[in-house]
Amino acid sequence: MSGDSSEGITIDGSVLEGGGQILRNATALSCILGCSVIIENIRAGRSSPGLRPQHLSGLEICRDLSGGKLNGAEVGSQKVKLVPGKLKSGSFLADTKTAGSVCLLTQSALPLMLFADNPTEVRLRGGTNAAMAPPIDYFIWVLKPVLERFGITFECILNRRGFYPRGGGEVVVKANPIAFIKPVELTEFGQIRRIFGLSFVAGTLPIKMAHLMADSARSVIRRFDKNLQMNIEVKKETDRTAFGNGSGIILVAETSTGCVLAGTGLGSRDVKAEDVGFQAGEELVRNLEQGGCVDDFMQDQLIVMMALAKGRSRIRTGSITLHSQTAIHIAERMTAAKFTIEKISEKQSIIECEGIGFENKVLSS
Repeated sequence: MSGDSSEGITIDGSVLEGGGQILRNATALSCILGCSVIIENIRAGRSSPGLRPQHLSGLEICRDLSGGKLNGAEVGSQKVKLVPGKLKSGSFLADTKTAGSVCLLTQSALPLMLFADNPTEVRLRGGTNAAMAPPIDYFIWVLKPVLERFGITFECILNRRGFYPRGGGEVVVKANPIAFIKPVELTEFGQIRRIFGLSFVAGTLPIKMAHLMADSARSVIRRFDKNLQMNIEVKKETDRTAFGNGSGIILVAETSTGCVLAGTGLGSRDVKAEDVGFQAGEELVRNLEQGGCVDDFMQDQLIVMMALAKGRSRIRTGSITLHSQTAIHIAERMTAAKFTIEKISEKQSIIECEGIGFENKVLSS
């Protein structure tokens, strides 16, 4: 592991993508590896630099799960230090008190939950369908089955959707500890087997909007391949299953080799429902045309798992995203994992990593 000083590893939060992902990955690795981390220049290039409420919630849940200490953790801060303790099991709560994405909170929390000594439950409150973040449906339908290839199993329960500006959503994530993360080989795309999805509205929004999103998405996919089997559910959420007004769509493609890719769209006052569905369809088609075994939004979410895995992982992707480059930089900065990227065509690359083989000391002893 790299080390800067007795104070811990120092991470420049402005490098490459320069966003909240650096915080999430650096703090997760800090807690798992038991090394202090100092993150400076946090979101320095953003219009509102420093920590936002959702970033603070992510830091706090990592502190709680690791029994650690945080310094400088307040909204607007551009420098924080996390000194982790021993990973803890039990029940925890993370509440953004805004529409901040609960899915981004899980990116910080889940890796820690895997290396606790007993089962852990985290209740997350905020936005389940938020801008600039994957929707909760992506986490359940796309990320979860891919993580299962790493030997990672967990339960994710959507209690209530929440949207901008008030949030109010709630998700419960439950995970059992594992001895180690298995390496994966995801290099064969196979044939597209089926496409399924969900188009929904909530609050006072009419069900017609959900139908418009679904119809528009179907038309895009049919232009790509008119023979594909499609099943897009159209749904009106109730007051019990959603808080406030919101809408969205997710489209998921499964292949014969077990690849899972998606396209998503989030409703907005400024965007027609048809355009939201069109965006989701175009996104899915773009991912399918690239021929990668994971979509563009999945790439960077697997880097921490690859770095910690016990063995060599290889994943065929589309073009390498800036988020993935950033995640690799942080993983190599904080661990002895070594990544290589092989460009195999104009649209495809293979990310390879020799993981450090991190083991859960409680389960492996």
